[in-house]
Amino acid sequence: MTVPATRRISNYKSKMGQIMIRIRKSTQADGARVLDIWRNAVDATHHFLSDDDRRAIEAEVVAFLPGAPLDLAVDEADRAIGFMLLDGSHMEALFVDPAHHGAGVGRLLVEDALKRHPDLSTDVNEQNESAAGFYERLGFERTGRSALDGQGRAYPLIHLRYRAASPSSPQHA
Repeated sequence: MTVPATRRISNYKSKMGQIMIRIRKSTQADGARVLDIWRNAVDATHHFLSDDDRRAIEAEVVAFLPGAPLDLAVDEADRAIGFMLLDGSHMEALFVDPAHHGAGVGRLLVEDALKRHPDLSTDVNEQNESAAGFYERLGFERTGRSALDGQGRAYPLIHLRYRAASPSSPQHA
């Protein structure tokens, strides 16, 4: 078995204690764990979804996500604890296992994406203000709003783009 290439290793303190996190590309073997992360994260943060929409979205995710080219944040045991999906310089998805929320996993993934795409953009559900706040704390600015999500559902999206920080700004201190 070959080990997927690692781009970055960081030491983070999570709710589970001190852990080493590295970022690697996903493989087919990660599919079930990635779906678990998605389900748990959505259950923890997307309370605004109707039951019908939640089920419909999950069906779409189950059909797509396990084979998608994801960047995974993994712990010392190579267990995925978060993931992101990039489409060029647009972050289509970022989900972190709720057991690791607030531990810097999402930040690590975003920082990795910014190294490759300094003009990174993303969208968040308007009802998920904590996600919008997370990106704004990392230096993203709101650039617009759509009344519907990407599938035409009535879940408005906030569009965000990273603004390059000056060398003296807090993000580079």
